[in-house]
Amino acid sequence: MQDRNRGEIVAVRNVDLEVEPGELLTLLGPSGCGKTTTLRMIAGFQEPSGGRILIAGRDVTHVPANRRDIGFVFQNYALFPHLTIYGNVAYGLEARQWSSADISRAVDEVLELVGLAGFGQRLPNELSGGQQQRVALARAIVIRPRVLLFDEPLSNLDAKLRVSMRGEIRQLQQRLQITTVYVTHDQEEAMAISDRIAVMEAGRIAQLGTAQALYRRPASAFVAGFIGRANLLRATVRRVADGVATLDVQGETLTMPADGVPAAGSIVSVVVRPESIALARSNTAAAAVVQSCTWLGDKIEYDVMFAGQTLNVVCFDPAEHETILPGTVVSVAIPPTAIRLVAEG
Repeated sequence: MQDRNRGEIVAVRNVDLEVEPGELLTLLGPSGCGKTTTLRMIAGFQEPSGGRILIAGRDVTHVPANRRDIGFVFQNYALFPHLTIYGNVAYGLEARQWSSADISRAVDEVLELVGLAGFGQRLPNELSGGQQQRVALARAIVIRPRVLLFDEPLSNLDAKLRVSMRGEIRQLQQRLQITTVYVTHDQEEAMAISDRIAVMEAGRIAQLGTAQALYRRPASAFVAGFIGRANLLRATVRRVADGVATLDVQGETLTMPADGVPAAGSIVSVVVRPESIALARSNTAAAAVVQSCTWLGDKIEYDVMFAGQTLNVVCFDPAEHETILPGTVVSVAIPPTAIRLVAEG
């Protein structure tokens, strides 16, 4: 890709990805990481400078978007404002020269499938945001595509409706068994709907796996921080023996399984999830001091100063911890199995 002011720009580099039939795979990452560019290349809206794109074994790298057998759900819905809901959904079928009877039957079926039976004669501006999103989805699946593509489809909806719609999209995708590639920057959304997630960073896939694998076994500090919340600690390896590694973190000692830990004296990065840390009042020397606490009903979130840095801690038993307030001296307990060695970056 060329920019007249900055020269060549590499938006996506060496992405090698295979999506299984019937799978919902999410491209997850921050703005500018290449996820939407990757989706647009799959769709045919942008041509790659190298490599190939295959759909069901067919090379479509240079095939126009309207001949790739894909359905696309846009971020802004892209509905035709002058057409009725029926007209919007029927548009792709009319372009394929289906008969009027077949179009009518297919549109009625898909509107019922997305919960919009009886809405055919309304205009888009007469519908809520969630209903417009259902129309966009109906229009994408009515053509019976081989691949369904989503580009940040829920970003314009409020928080409660996003949760509801992501569940509907997932249920519908599983029911129809359409191979799907879904783009989002929302980690919770990605974890809720995906069979697998490809976390993208700077135009590359940083890690690919299930939500559970990415959360429990992140390959890097970047992935750990993007999938859920994470505390990143720099430590010095003090000892590795008998399957246990002893780490020094600013004078505090932590232990973890020795698998993959380098020799004593090495500097390493480790990740600890907030919910893995236990707090208790301490009558001894200040192991840690609570800086802030936020009560959220079913949990309390703490910021705790430990070993010269702030740890985020989540406690899911508020009744037992609500007397631990800012300024409280606490002890910090981190199970060895909760500490993960990660690559930096």
